[in-house]
Amino acid sequence: MQAILALEDGRIFRGESYGAKRECFGEVVFNTALTGYQEIFTDPSYAGQIVVLTNPQIGNYGTNAADNEASRPYIEGLVTREFSPISSNWRSQQVTEEYLERFNVPVIAEIDTRAVVRHLRTHGSLRGVISSLETDPDKLILKARGIRKMDGTDLAKVVSTKALYQWDCNDRRNFNGDPLLLGDESLKLPEPDLHVVAYDFGIKHNILRMLAREACRVTVVPAETSAEDVLALNPDGIFLSNGPGDPEPVTYAQENIRKLAGRRPMFGICLGHQLIGLALGGKTYKLKFGHHGGNHPVQQTQTGKVEITAHNHNYAVDPGSINQSEVELTHVDLNDNTLEGLRHRTMPLFSVQYHPEASPGPHDSNYLFHDFRKMMEEWK
Repeated sequence: MQAILALEDGRIFRGESYGAKRECFGEVVFNTALTGYQEIFTDPSYAGQIVVLTNPQIGNYGTNAADNEASRPYIEGLVTREFSPISSNWRSQQVTEEYLERFNVPVIAEIDTRAVVRHLRTHGSLRGVISSLETDPDKLILKARGIRKMDGTDLAKVVSTKALYQWDCNDRRNFNGDPLLLGDESLKLPEPDLHVVAYDFGIKHNILRMLAREACRVTVVPAETSAEDVLALNPDGIFLSNGPGDPEPVTYAQENIRKLAGRRPMFGICLGHQLIGLALGGKTYKLKFGHHGGNHPVQQTQTGKVEITAHNHNYAVDPGSINQSEVELTHVDLNDNTLEGLRHRTMPLFSVQYHPEASPGPHDSNYLFHDFRKMMEEWK
């Protein structure tokens, strides 16, 4: 079955339809990671977006329960060069097309993804439509132009949990490696001795696993939970998660951060980093085509050490808007010099724009979770 990808500026790409047979709508972005497509599918930060994967073959190693970052995929649609109809890996539990079809995600393949990426790099992220139903490209272009823009859109409260819950510290997926599939019954994590309250703006499961590996008991709360309710849970530390959309309209989170800053140690990742920047009086701006991939070099400003990092964001904190007498700029992206990390000089508060839990290095950024634990221990 044929499919069409139509962009708001009138560019059309024709290919073959896989996955769900329907239309999907969203902002079209590209990701340069070579592996980890299932983690990309299930990252809530991709809500509202159609993802172009630059690796030419996708789906070849199937899908499995251990690699999910959430309970379901959050991408609106998928664009690939070649989409494998089979899976060839001992870890695979379901063919990728069946997995995406089960969750109603459409796929367009057999198109020149290099041309799509070059177009997005030149013109910036664009709204688009994938359809295997409508054959008139002019109608699809009009639909693309009618999609709500990401600017000014708060998606954090849309993807957030609706009720407080405790992360299962005994989940076997908390361990390094693949105990869920290997069946190793001898592994045991240390008993948790610190309590972290994690704001869910679109949190990834591996963040929760990394906190569990640091002997933390984790309570996950909805995005709009008040600062007073968080403090009533008596946490040793507060975590601010990744998430989709524009950080500026998430004003309730910024206000809660201002109330909580200095009262408990705080650590933010991705959207959490942007919200901390805004809460400290800074400003954010939208990147031309975002950062999405597992191969971005980020430099620590104090040591000069370079980490290979995973990124998934469309917005960045403007370093010129940050009061550097109060806040230290700790990390910078070597591709475009965007701000990638900050730390308050007097309060126990720090954040990074990239995703240390995605482990592309693979261990380059693990120290951030160790630092958070050390900060909580010193606060106690």
